[in-house]
Amino acid sequence: MFLLLVAGSLQAQSDKETKKQEREQRKLKRISLFRELEEGENNYDREFSIGGRLNTDGWSGFFELGYRKNRKIVNYFQFEFAEKKDPKEDKKPGAFVPVGDFAYSEKPYIYGKQNNFYQAKLGIGQRYLIGGKGNKNGVEVNAIYYGGISIGLQKPYYLKVETPSGEVKDIKYGTDPDLDTAFITPSKIIAGGGFGKGWGELTVVPGLHAKAGLRFDWAKFNEVVSALEIGINAEYYTKSVPILVYQDDKKFFFNAYLSLQFGKRWDKK
Repeated sequence: MFLLLVAGSLQAQSDKETKKQEREQRKLKRISLFRELEEGENNYDREFSIGGRLNTDGWSGFFELGYRKNRKIVNYFQFEFAEKKDPKEDKKPGAFVPVGDFAYSEKPYIYGKQNNFYQAKLGIGQRYLIGGKGNKNGVEVNAIYYGGISIGLQKPYYLKVETPSGEVKDIKYGTDPDLDTAFITPSKIIAGGGFGKGWGELTVVPGLHAKAGLRFDWAKFNEVVSALEIGINAEYYTKSVPILVYQDDKKFFFNAYLSLQFGKRWDKK
């Protein structure tokens, strides 16, 4: 009986040790998998992300689809929608309208604004790896170079004004000298015409664009895209675009930008 008790005790102790070793192995395996995800080199075949960009002359939003070419190079396609704004744009409140004992303000407007200028851009670029992540808290650094076509959309900017005849109406600049005077006379301006005005009068202005910059991806897991990009952008259009009445029309636009984008990566099946 004594020998049986000793043998049983030894067997139980052996089983506990075996289970403990199995738990340790599973734990080490999980740690290893997380390290691969967090610290391993990013070799995913595909990626998709969306983002927003602040430019020194406007804003934009974009979609991006990337295809890995090799360890260091990713080819990507990007669609972007943007608006150009002149740095001298001056937003002013609309006229105050009394209603009994109260008053309300009409829609604000941008003084001297002649056209809104939007762009739909489609292009192809490459991202070149400069430095990978050393650990999960590291940052992947890439150089980017990119170019493509731009479809400019010039939309007339409307104001609600009091015309020389005393009539209140929505007008755009460049149709009549008397109305043009009212368009740029603050005392005659009542309000902005509203975002919906002018879409039926779009003028298409084709062009080209190109940019270069640096992208910093700080996501802990390689399957996630969390990136900040800084760079410069140049655009050329086939005809001059008037944005403000008192500023020269432009064919060529040059700006600096800062963008943020988020998305995911995966391997093709």
